[in-house]
Amino acid sequence: MTHIISHAWLSLSRVKEITENHERIELSEESREAIVKCRKYLDSKTDLVDRPLYGITTGFGSLYNVTIPKEDLSKLQHNLVMSHACGAGETVRPEIVKLMLLLKARSLAYGHSGVQLETVQRLVDMFNEDVIPVVWQQGSLGASGDLAPLAHMSLPLIGMGEVLYQGKVRPAAEVWQEKGWKPLTLKSKEGLALLNGTQFMSAHAVWCLLKSIRLSKWADRIGAMSLDAFDGRIEPFLPLTHQLRPHRGQIETGKRFVRCLEGSEIIRRPKEHVQDPYSFRCIPQVHGAVKDNINYVRSVIENEINSATDNPNIFPDEDMVISAGNFHGEPIAIPMDALAIALSELASISERRTYQLIHGLRGLPKYLVVNPGLNSGFMIPQYTAASIVSQNKGLCWPASCDSIPSSQGQEDHVSMGSNSATKLVRIVNNTETVLAIELFNAAQALDFRRPLKSSPIIERIHSDYRKVVPFVEDDTYMHPLMEKSRDFLKREEYL
Repeated sequence: MTHIISHAWLSLSRVKEITENHERIELSEESREAIVKCRKYLDSKTDLVDRPLYGITTGFGSLYNVTIPKEDLSKLQHNLVMSHACGAGETVRPEIVKLMLLLKARSLAYGHSGVQLETVQRLVDMFNEDVIPVVWQQGSLGASGDLAPLAHMSLPLIGMGEVLYQGKVRPAAEVWQEKGWKPLTLKSKEGLALLNGTQFMSAHAVWCLLKSIRLSKWADRIGAMSLDAFDGRIEPFLPLTHQLRPHRGQIETGKRFVRCLEGSEIIRRPKEHVQDPYSFRCIPQVHGAVKDNINYVRSVIENEINSATDNPNIFPDEDMVISAGNFHGEPIAIPMDALAIALSELASISERRTYQLIHGLRGLPKYLVVNPGLNSGFMIPQYTAASIVSQNKGLCWPASCDSIPSSQGQEDHVSMGSNSATKLVRIVNNTETVLAIELFNAAQALDFRRPLKSSPIIERIHSDYRKVVPFVEDDTYMHPLMEKSRDFLKREEYL
């Protein structure tokens, strides 16, 4: 199947389909015409205009007032890409870099960037052939575009840098020769169009959002299993209460729990306790707030991936070249920081439910083993969850609160959104682990309620889970079981 890059709206759901189905991409005729038209206009503008055009006939950043001779304009763009490839730290996940290729090609395809058609086509080819540039996590300030990481993404276009191809990291020039691709000679503005933009940040945000949506749904399923295993009450999830405080996510969470636990023998039996701890009783309020935040961030990121974010912006029909600031990451940096907080809270309340399950309350054995003392049981998985939750709290400091001037003060306010993006990935992964630990404990606790049965939905999840993670009778090596529990959360058939 092939996705056609056009000016039509690209939804997050469609991106999910493209990545999961390993679809190829192709430029629409509309996009091709727009790219060619803009390039022709820019060439004519460069020939006729008698004033400097930022980044086209001038230097970059604080060197905006240095005019470059026409014969050096191509070298200027080549030097830009080469000199800005100053990334550091760990490499970016290949699946996120592949998203960067998709989003950069889409942004350039609007025809407001002045690039050559062959430049965009090469990005498309790299996506389709799984030729993934090696990109480093650190280096972008999230304001002049994601300069350093996008430079690494763009280096292979000019025959430099490294790529991951067929499972091996190799020099791009070597792979180019094998595939019969020639390094591109960049024309005026092209290097700037490639490096200016938010595709590093937005690709991370897309990846994190797709995982967050899945984890939010799993949190409800796992929370429902924990509630039943804890012999909790259903009343806090009934709609009457949520009508009094009609937050969309809260209402949706209550409905999901009621549906999920319908038919449970445990939930409907008489209770001795009149209320549950907050980690159970306030699930609609906490999980609901996370849902609302995810929906908000989704709307922002969908706007972002349907935008042209380089600079200057070129408008052939209006005969204008405008130097502005669409590359600034603040519109998505703040939401990414908010999503980090939301996911951290999802992990935090999950860890508290795990703690309640191992506490020896409501007829459950301490640490969820028959013979505690001789066995430590599920004591230490909760430690691990607590450690991860604590790390999340440190990572939740909003990177978008910071700004360090650069380029001799010309770029005097930056978003630091790239740091928001990379630490968000860590928080998402941490949250997945904490939820996997809760599921590990909830399934164990539910077995101690036998012969009573939970709802058909919960019993189906529990039965499938037991095919990969067994009941723990005596102490065993738990790390592999926790990893299997995490792998189980990749399933979507229950969501």
